[in-house]
Amino acid sequence: MPSPAVPTEPKTGSGIGPRSILLWTAVALLGAVGWGMMALARGEEISAIWLVVAALGSYAIAYRFYSRFIARRVLQPDDSRATPAERLEDGVDYHPTDRRVLFGHHFAAIAGAGPLVGPVLAAQMGYLPSTIWIVVGVIFAGAVQDMVVLFLSMRRDGKSLGQMARDEIGKVGGAAALIGVFAIMIILLSVLALVVVNALAHSPWGTFSVAMTIPIALFMGFYLRYLRPGRVVETSAIGVALLLLAILGGGWIQDSSLADTFTWSPTTLVFCLIAYGFVASVLPVWMLLAPRDYLSTFMKVGTIVLLAVGVLVAAPTLKTDAVTPFASSGEGPVFAGSLFPFLFITIACGALSGFHALVASGTTPKLIQKESQVRMIGYGSMLMESFVAVMALVAACVIDPGLYYAMNAPAGMLGTTVESASQAVANLGFSITPDQLAAAAKAVEEETLIARTGGAPTLAVGMAEIFSQVFGGAGMKAFWYHFAIMFEALFILTTVDAGTRVGRFMLQDMLGNVWKPIGRVTWKPGIWITSALVVGAWGYFLYVGVTDPLGGINQLFPLFGIANQLLAAIALTLATTLLIKAGKLRWAWVTGVPLAWDVAVTFTAGWQKIFSDDPKVGFFANRERFSEAIDAGQVLAPAKNMDEMHTVVLNQTVDGVIMALFLVLVATVIVNAAVVCVRAVRSAEPLPTTEAPYVESRIEVPASWSSDRAKEGEKEPVGAGER
Repeated sequence: MPSPAVPTEPKTGSGIGPRSILLWTAVALLGAVGWGMMALARGEEISAIWLVVAALGSYAIAYRFYSRFIARRVLQPDDSRATPAERLEDGVDYHPTDRRVLFGHHFAAIAGAGPLVGPVLAAQMGYLPSTIWIVVGVIFAGAVQDMVVLFLSMRRDGKSLGQMARDEIGKVGGAAALIGVFAIMIILLSVLALVVVNALAHSPWGTFSVAMTIPIALFMGFYLRYLRPGRVVETSAIGVALLLLAILGGGWIQDSSLADTFTWSPTTLVFCLIAYGFVASVLPVWMLLAPRDYLSTFMKVGTIVLLAVGVLVAAPTLKTDAVTPFASSGEGPVFAGSLFPFLFITIACGALSGFHALVASGTTPKLIQKESQVRMIGYGSMLMESFVAVMALVAACVIDPGLYYAMNAPAGMLGTTVESASQAVANLGFSITPDQLAAAAKAVEEETLIARTGGAPTLAVGMAEIFSQVFGGAGMKAFWYHFAIMFEALFILTTVDAGTRVGRFMLQDMLGNVWKPIGRVTWKPGIWITSALVVGAWGYFLYVGVTDPLGGINQLFPLFGIANQLLAAIALTLATTLLIKAGKLRWAWVTGVPLAWDVAVTFTAGWQKIFSDDPKVGFFANRERFSEAIDAGQVLAPAKNMDEMHTVVLNQTVDGVIMALFLVLVATVIVNAAVVCVRAVRSAEPLPTTEAPYVESRIEVPASWSSDRAKEGEKEPVGAGER
């Protein structure tokens, strides 16, 4: 039902003055120059500054104009309407949260491994296509998805993505969405947790610093709720000071007699992560999750801003080609496959990520104070993450290509010595001497950098390269390298804890369809049981993956990229359907266009992973290759014996079958949604919806905290709905 309009101040000016026009024209021109410098470069190296300028200019224009258009014309938030955080406040999951703290929580929850490692791996195809996808993708797809899903979930009492699909699309498509979303989420959480384990294992500095964020966050939560309510700036200052002490303390711990105390094995870290995930899921959100994510945001944003300053000061050149030969050949050593569709799968977070839709329909809609804050939190935080991806791409592209491929090519190609790696890189068309490889490892105090795949070590080397040019010189490179490794672990861990809580919401919604009590957010046994099931699921795959190089999550890792983008397809399908059901067919293109693109990318990639004859691409083609080798009595990498050869065959079979199942589930959701959309367009009356009824809000916040309408002096009522 339409909600009452909110009175606004009369218009006092023309809306946009000469100074504003001049400012935005300058921003647009600066961004255009940045894009022009990248696009017109022909064979010569260009400064990384232009990449940063192009991205920032584009983000500014997009947030000021496109996100405002979506808010005003498509979503039409109403600040007189009570949000679920106000209506359903329970002190555990629903709690009106200061927009600054919530922005920090949301950004920390969505910004995981993807924006850090995806662009690093995609650098093998060149900086130009990667930059275009990161910037254009986030403006028209990723940030739109996050903002719209957050708004739709908020209007439906914070329901999860799968449950909204079941309620709004139908039982068949809804069941497919529930199963697909939950299965994909367990895979995503397991992969993210594995990255954290790999980053913190045998690292006393990282382990100490990350562990200390937990008591600091608990202190901030109690301080803000009981000691000094509303003193966000004061609490932030204390928290940041303590965080900096924890980081400095980690460096001291690493060089002290306490180093062994905080040097944990991967198995120990697995059980610590499982325990932490459970506790973070069941404790009140104000106590640990929100303040810890908010605290982590200072570290995340601060480091990325510092990296951007380093780029502007040091002005490093991009040593990677704008477009490499691997983009067309599809024979890259880092990952196989052509630019379309695999570049758009490799770079997910930072451009478009389905995982974000889970957070936007999980914790955040239960915490938001005012509807108009959706724009800043949903669209704005995604732009922030996209900039993280841009900076990760810069860090990868300022590294010498010879070192880049020596770190990211598979071990089977590079061998185990600096001589063999040097020769393998030369065979790819790049050069790096054995002495240079040894020197690069020594500079960051690592035994070797050969075959340090996964993207995280490469990012750390690139960040150390930039930071050392501005802060401390070459002698500080090892410090900055280990700082970057710790930063990556902290970056990703915040996604694991928030994701576990979101998984609990999803499981409660799912099981609540069968047994009502477990779906009640106030029933403590239901909270504990579902939290234990979620951490048990991803914890199992994580544990097996840590103890068996070919088992657990390692078995499912090849599904990560496509599964994440298939999740985005479900989210965009739901968003498009709900816009049409709300009578906003003329605005359905806002989510419909990115949906069409995402479906084209993911289904093409999925089809190739199943049916390609190239063993480097197709699961079943690779399965056949290993089966033939078994018959011939040969052992192929990564297997080391015949038992592992059989394990690889099983893994490829499982991956191919699950990939096909995911495609069928998503196709079912899309077809079912299309039927609902046709019915909605043809129906004379609006189709029933699960949007919560209007309740007047009693929360008062300064106008500048919520909407930009007061200062813009718009006459159009905020809550004017289109029916």
